Amino acid sequence: MKELDKMPKSIIKAIRYIKQDAPKDKLEAIDLLLKQAIEIRRQEGTR
Repeated sequence: MKELDKMPKSIIKAIRYIKQDAPKDKLEAIDLLLKQAIEIRRQEGTR
């Protein structure tokens, strides 16, 4: 949990939403979007 505390507020809110409020049928779409965004960022390399 300490690692989460170091993240930006937007990430903390997104994680909280996924854990508590996200409908189960939307979890697959959220998962896909997150994976795509991470993959794009990795392909860009480091800043």
